[in-house]
Amino acid sequence: MAARIPSPGDTANLPAPGGATAGLDWAHPIVREWFLERFASPTEPQELGWPHILGRRTTVISAPTGSGKTLAAFLACIDQLVRKALTGALQDVTEVLYVSPLKALGNDIQKNLEAPLGEILCKAAERGLLMPEIRVGVRTGDTLMHERRNMLVRPPHILVTTPESLYILLTAERSRAILRNIETIIVDEIHAVADDKRGAHLALSLERLEALLPRPPVRIGLSATQKPIELIAQFLAGNNRPAPVIVDTGHGRRLDIAIEVPPSELGPVASNEMWGEIYDRIAALVLQHRSTLVFVNTRRLSERVAHHLAERLGKEAVAAHHGSLSRKLRLAAEQKLKAGQVRVLVATASLELGIDIGYVDLVCQIGSPRAIAVALQRIGRAGHWRGAIPKGRIFATSLDELVECAAVASSVRAGELDKLEIPANPLDVLAQQIVAACAAEEWREGDLYQLIRRAYPYRDLPRSDFDALVEMLSEGIAARRGRYGAYLFRDRVNHRLKGRRGSRLAAITSGGAIPENALYSVVAAPDDTPVGTVDEDFAVESLAGDIMLLGNSSWRIRRIQAGRVVVEDAQGAPPSVPFWRGEAPARTAELSARVSHLPSRRPPESGSSRSAVSTMPARSKSSSTF
Repeated sequence: MAARIPSPGDTANLPAPGGATAGLDWAHPIVREWFLERFASPTEPQELGWPHILGRRTTVISAPTGSGKTLAAFLACIDQLVRKALTGALQDVTEVLYVSPLKALGNDIQKNLEAPLGEILCKAAERGLLMPEIRVGVRTGDTLMHERRNMLVRPPHILVTTPESLYILLTAERSRAILRNIETIIVDEIHAVADDKRGAHLALSLERLEALLPRPPVRIGLSATQKPIELIAQFLAGNNRPAPVIVDTGHGRRLDIAIEVPPSELGPVASNEMWGEIYDRIAALVLQHRSTLVFVNTRRLSERVAHHLAERLGKEAVAAHHGSLSRKLRLAAEQKLKAGQVRVLVATASLELGIDIGYVDLVCQIGSPRAIAVALQRIGRAGHWRGAIPKGRIFATSLDELVECAAVASSVRAGELDKLEIPANPLDVLAQQIVAACAAEEWREGDLYQLIRRAYPYRDLPRSDFDALVEMLSEGIAARRGRYGAYLFRDRVNHRLKGRRGSRLAAITSGGAIPENALYSVVAAPDDTPVGTVDEDFAVESLAGDIMLLGNSSWRIRRIQAGRVVVEDAQGAPPSVPFWRGEAPARTAELSARVSHLPSRRPPESGSSRSAVSTMPARSKSSSTF
């Protein structure tokens, strides 16, 4: 069982008893001085988490967004690196591994680490201490090829990556070497991967990584919303290991949430007139706040909303952000919001997790977020600093959505969360990891089976299933023209496994648990600058000369090639909005239960549902702080 550290109360913003430095006695004086200059005193998750992290215990920190839990994980690591740097013991090896479910989150962490490390370096210089630079590197699918090569030559001390890139680093021959000295593994937003096959894939990668290391690393999990937290802690720690520590300060946080409906009568679908009223209201709210983040559930709606808000606020004041935009455009949109160059950013789940996107005053959610945890995450993007009260406005576009939005607000007020369920023994993911592990090195069958059983999703994997999977991977699959898909050599006498020729390439190019999508790359002529991607069906149905919207910019299609759409700047010409199939989220079971338990009331004849929730543009009477 996991050891839970209960919250001592709502004291996150109070100094530690006995002074601000009471919780930082363990830190090097330079690190302590930097921290107190920046933050005055530790927060509750930091004070409760540091003793266990320093004691090298597997620790899960669950705390509201903006409570400093990421720094709680990193500061102990930074302190150890600073001490080594000052004593001359710092080597060109990677000691800290940070795994995030989003590529954008990884880039953000790199920026937020480089600034503190630079400030600590300056403080050391002020004291006359010679301290080498502590380097941070990012390895994701967006990382450029020359950066990947440089990382192999001179590894960063802190490596930021994604679950999929970690799998590749473990499998590729040269990159495995830079992982052999890792002391600490930080898994951020762990709830975002634990409840699907991507989490099972990550759990196996963590076990493969630990098998490389001379001693078990410290595992730290971070999340703002997770239930049951004990299950998440076991997922992080793995099977047959010491009980993990849970630092749970609760997910409750004072929130200012309101539901708004347009003046037009709500019906089964939103009319064009109603959409216009929603855009007008959001534009008015944007002008009343310094910085606004608008969340939508689909990439198509992100482009559409950004386009209509740009017509009302000006193109330079609005930006779009979603997973089908190129890395350059996504990073540019994030930077513009942080720098105050845009007033509003319209995003999908690409900005949902703990990315630092600056001082956002307001979050608007168009439609139901479809999950309680998603609502908390998205609204928590506002007021993402210590002591702030997040402010969120949820816009209902139909009667059904109004009921669901009311259920979301009711669930948040009641302190409910969506329950996570970890899939047991996904064999397709296991097959990938077996091929990857055997391609990297030779294994005894029994040792490989025991390694797999140490991953929590595979704790009950029957030996018969393992043997059947190994037989399939070594014998191949029978077809009309012979057998194919044999990736392993199996020595049945000595019970050993190793990869066949080509198995490593197959594992690297076909790994991961994110479904493949039929997408066409969009590149801008004449220099083939990446713009983003569009759905294959949209590309096939388009013609040369069509104008489309991508990244809140109009693009004229010049030609469509195999897998590519070549475009040019359309100079603001009226565009059509691309579509991407199969991206809308499903409603969680907990939110569905809350919807079913809402009181059944017949709306008044004259005002429909607007008697309970006020209309725009008047201030919503449903606004409440809790």
